[in-house]
Amino acid sequence: MHSFLFVGDSMTIGCPGDYTWRYRMWQHLEATTPGEYEIVGPRTTLYDPATAAPTSHAYAAEDFTARRHLAGWGEGWLHMAPAIRSTVLETGADTLLVSLGLIDLGFYTNAEQTAANLDLFLTEARAANPRIRVAVHPVIPNVRAERDAPFAAQCARFNELLATTVADRGSAASPLLLATPHPTYDIHTDTYDGTHPGPTGEHKLAAAFADAMHQAWGVGAAYSLNHEFA
Repeated sequence: MHSFLFVGDSMTIGCPGDYTWRYRMWQHLEATTPGEYEIVGPRTTLYDPATAAPTSHAYAAEDFTARRHLAGWGEGWLHMAPAIRSTVLETGADTLLVSLGLIDLGFYTNAEQTAANLDLFLTEARAANPRIRVAVHPVIPNVRAERDAPFAAQCARFNELLATTVADRGSAASPLLLATPHPTYDIHTDTYDGTHPGPTGEHKLAAAFADAMHQAWGVGAAYSLNHEFA
């Protein structure tokens, strides 16, 4: 039995009316590894713009019972690094699915500083569980990077540092995995505002993690974008 913890920013926590890519992953795990996993985490809510706080339970999918996560609107590696040790200890998570970095680079830290917080995150997670597995998605394509060349360069630089960290710090005891963004992901059709995923984007984010884990760790099966989950 593996315990999955979703770690992310606004694209992972979602807003009222979103299914979220967490839901798409849950549906995939239910279809491919039923009874062999659980989803853990200290939070269950969506971010509500009306209250400017994570206060909503209005998921688009009422059947989504495994809503636990560690994600926050406006949160990045900077915020999750200090929180991950206690969260892993409290939840018993053994597999982290992480999508972070855009917020850091957009508001808090440059690529090198963000990579330092990534490194701290891994150290803290392993302090809680030396055998933890971590799958990480690169900084996702977004509208700001399309319009802001210096920001795009920082995103590209961090993704290079992320790949290096995954290669250098992975081990047999605690494997690290870099998910490959889905080749057809398009911010103009897979997001509702150039950044946050809509239904097709949610499926493609889930597919990136599911396919990486299936290929590298033998988890479940390849993700089918033909599934009518919603």
